Amino acid sequence: MRIAQLFTFFCFSFFLITSCNYQKQNDSNDKDKEEKEEESKTEKVSVQDVERGIRENIMAKTKEGNGFFKFSNDTTDFNLKLVRVHTEYLSVLGPNEFFACVDLATESGDVYDVDFFLKGSKNDMKVTRTDLHKLNGKPYYTWKQNKDKTWVTVPVEKASNKLMGVIEGQDNFSFTYEASLPEIADNAEIWIPVAQSDEFQTIEILSIETPGKHKMISDPDFDNSILYMNLDPSHSGKKISINYQVNRLEKGPYEEDSVPEKYLKANKLLPIGDRFKLIADEAIEKKTASTPLTKARALYDHVIEEVRYAKQGTYGTGDADYACDSKSGNCTEFHSLFISLARSADIPARFAVGAAIPSSRDEGGVNGYHCWAEFYAEGKWWPVDISEADKYTALATYYFGHHPANRIEFSRGRDIKPEIMPQSGSINFLAYPVLEIKGEPVRVDTKFTFKRDNLNI
Repeated sequence: MRIAQLFTFFCFSFFLITSCNYQKQNDSNDKDKEEKEEESKTEKVSVQDVERGIRENIMAKTKEGNGFFKFSNDTTDFNLKLVRVHTEYLSVLGPNEFFACVDLATESGDVYDVDFFLKGSKNDMKVTRTDLHKLNGKPYYTWKQNKDKTWVTVPVEKASNKLMGVIEGQDNFSFTYEASLPEIADNAEIWIPVAQSDEFQTIEILSIETPGKHKMISDPDFDNSILYMNLDPSHSGKKISINYQVNRLEKGPYEEDSVPEKYLKANKLLPIGDRFKLIADEAIEKKTASTPLTKARALYDHVIEEVRYAKQGTYGTGDADYACDSKSGNCTEFHSLFISLARSADIPARFAVGAAIPSSRDEGGVNGYHCWAEFYAEGKWWPVDISEADKYTALATYYFGHHPANRIEFSRGRDIKPEIMPQSGSINFLAYPVLEIKGEPVRVDTKFTFKRDNLNI
């Protein structure tokens, strides 16, 4: 009897233990199942999804605004066009919360860096907050992380770009262009660019000093003003000096009565098509660019990323092939590559050259010529300065659509054909004097100096 009771107790205990373990296993399985079901409900969102989401929101709002992304704050109503999405700043902040930073431009060419906060799912994001972060590269606020790991905005006092070479608004200065003639053993000819007034610079020629008679000529393609002289051995060692008074305005996108299509053709050192079209198409596709403005920004960024500023090799000729191969050069290579890429993408683009006036001092020498470019989009010419944007990355947004007031423009165009042609053919670009002795090009020492009128800064 005793053995039978013990056996019965053992069986009952085994049954209870087995039942408990079975129930625990079932509970555990149910919990795992619930967690997996919950995980399946939470979609994994990538930064590519965030990029698609912000683009869809901007496109939808642009369509509603008849071609403009309309935005308002307490003081201003904005009509904006997409320039680019900052893919490097796209973020997933948490479950169903996202961040995007976008450049949007006004009709006048001011570029706002706008912060967007979004909520929703992978395929359905909605903008919940929009903040103007920067204007032409200058911040209204910066981000600061609190001790609890949350992020807040901190106002930034109005900064000046002057320390980075930029004078905004206007600049007034006198400017002297001086050329020292070398030894001349035979008859010679010289061509020197002469600055002209336009919408952005008022030029007063104070004096022209030459060792003999000169005359002013032009070229039919770009209407540049050119000083031309016949020289002989008696002019050896003499100087040619042009003295200007300049009032220069900061330059933004502008309308012009011109034929943009003429700036889609190739030049001698600015080829189009072939590898330039392949590179342009790849850069544009990489940035998901679909309008002339966003395509131009994609090409602008590509040149900054690919080319480094270096005065080595055969730099300074503005040869787009050299820039593409060496991935280096000075301002001529930066802008020549951009122009070849832009034209290959059916975006009219053109070249100009002059001198950049120092912003950090009010008189003295100027370190040689400087060149820049413009492209055509949205019915306007947009100025760009890619080599300066490469030097000062904080101003990359500013230099896409602006040229500062502290510069003077000498001439425009490539393959310039003056009314009186050099024997060596068309002029690649006209910054320094072109001197030919018996038809052979000869270097001319050239010096630029300036003095600023401080009352107008």
